[in-house]
Amino acid sequence: MNDWWYRNIVEPGKLPLLLALLSFVGSFLVTRTITRLIRAGKGPFRNISTGDVHIHHVVPGIFLMLVGGFWAVAAGRHGAGPLYAAVIFGIGAGLVLDEFALILHLDDVYWSEQGRKSVEVVMLTAALVVLVLTGFTPFGVNDLTPTEQHNRGLFALNIGINCAFALIALLKGKLRTALIGMVIPFVALVGAIRLARPGSAWARRFYRNRHRARARAGLRAFRHDRRWVGPRRKLQDWIGGFTPGPSSSPSEPQSSEPRPSDRVPPSR
Repeated sequence: MNDWWYRNIVEPGKLPLLLALLSFVGSFLVTRTITRLIRAGKGPFRNISTGDVHIHHVVPGIFLMLVGGFWAVAAGRHGAGPLYAAVIFGIGAGLVLDEFALILHLDDVYWSEQGRKSVEVVMLTAALVVLVLTGFTPFGVNDLTPTEQHNRGLFALNIGINCAFALIALLKGKLRTALIGMVIPFVALVGAIRLARPGSAWARRFYRNRHRARARAGLRAFRHDRRWVGPRRKLQDWIGGFTPGPSSSPSEPQSSEPRPSDRVPPSR
């Protein structure tokens, strides 16, 4: 165990990243617990306000991210400075991404349907950092041999191809596939080859006059969402503390399960 820790964490300089990940996840879990207690009216915690202005925890989160980021840049790679900076940055990142939906919509959607995006982004970020910690290198560069790594042409070509696949997957409306594909080779390739999701930039541009492709894309998206939206929502509700019914935000739709009439355009 000690040998593995030294070879995989300490020697490659991944200890600050590990501390940042642990503080990031811990900050998110503690924040969610406190906000759930505040919402339920339990415990000593209360919302922080200045007059009529509610101070969201994204504000101290941004401040901590700035402090941790600039401290890491100034501290270099040696000493304990990078470790402290990583912890501060991770705590700030947890506070910020916990309110990612608020930043995205510029509205207090924390407990609404749109607020689920915050939980999803936190889960995806933690998964990507874990992949990097366990040995994956972005863009699949770790798959190159030592000889190929010295060849700058192949190195640049490998990065360019992976970026191109990830960009296509992103244009096809597959954000998760694009992000994971930048870490794990060929994942973005799968997203780039498969049909685009309805409403994506790729579908609007290339499926405009291809009625069969639009119909197939809509049907595939409908089947995928019907299969996975339920389990994903249960996981998000368990982590984020969402509760269905009257306690949800008024802006929350009654049901977001796609209907065939919404997903599949006419094939004429």
